[in-house]
Amino acid sequence: MGSGRWSTDVYAAAENYHAPTGRSAFADSDSGARPVHPRLDPKGVFMRESRDSDEQPASTPIVVMVDVTGSMGTVPRVLRTKLPQLPGLLARKGYAVDPQIMFGAIGDATCDRVPLQVGQFESDSRMDENLSRIVLEGGGGGQKRESYELAMYFLARHVVTDAAAQRGRKGYVFLIGDELPYREVKPDEVRTVIGDELLEPIAVEQIVAELRRKFEVFFILPGAAGHGGDREVLDTWRGLLGQNVLELDDLDAVCETIALTVGLGEDHVDLDEGLDDLAAYGSAATGSVAGALLPFADRSPRIRRL
Repeated sequence: MGSGRWSTDVYAAAENYHAPTGRSAFADSDSGARPVHPRLDPKGVFMRESRDSDEQPASTPIVVMVDVTGSMGTVPRVLRTKLPQLPGLLARKGYAVDPQIMFGAIGDATCDRVPLQVGQFESDSRMDENLSRIVLEGGGGGQKRESYELAMYFLARHVVTDAAAQRGRKGYVFLIGDELPYREVKPDEVRTVIGDELLEPIAVEQIVAELRRKFEVFFILPGAAGHGGDREVLDTWRGLLGQNVLELDDLDAVCETIALTVGLGEDHVDLDEGLDDLAAYGSAATGSVAGALLPFADRSPRIRRL
């Protein structure tokens, strides 16, 4: 999957069409829909695919998974309003060659009805359609843990990319949230939510290592979230991902941060150049992006290979 190309004109036309009706960006969820949308249901999925094509011969897979429990309920809405900036920035400044973006959502498999939602890799307005189908359950168990490990299991074992298979290059995974993962991937949750049969639990450290063989993995902690700045959350994720934990003090800067992180990772831009690009683009969040990316920008080399 991943055919087609992004057009801000098409996006704007869709927004202008829906605006007079007052239709929500999350119409399915806001109408009371609670079951996972069939197109986002991970149950029984063999593989989500990021594939090369004549139109996109050198695909770059990018995954954005958002915690939609409790305190993070507003994050997907902000992403939706900022959506044109992510593919637009990636393409306009050449931060990534042939970007293909997958959106998904993370809940809590111990108590939520919709603990995992996973779209398909897309390169055009279909990514916007996938965002609009996300159920904003707003649940969670209140114990400062959500099922990030279950999402990472799916991405490690149910995603295939030509970037890895054909060119030996990693893609990018961005987990946006404010809580801890559970300590292990549990066989009963995997069976119920995804449909796989595991013989034994998988430690979160093991599934992170497995995922990082195919993707450069980032955790973004928005300061405005319920556990923004929480030291336990930050220390735990840094123990798993090192400097790929980004603290973001302005939620409106999420898409700019993701775009510039990819540009840095692909070695297509340095931090100063990227911040100049954002300023020229009209972004008012360059300070927030700079603060979030300084630790990652100092790393070398940045070209991601398997």
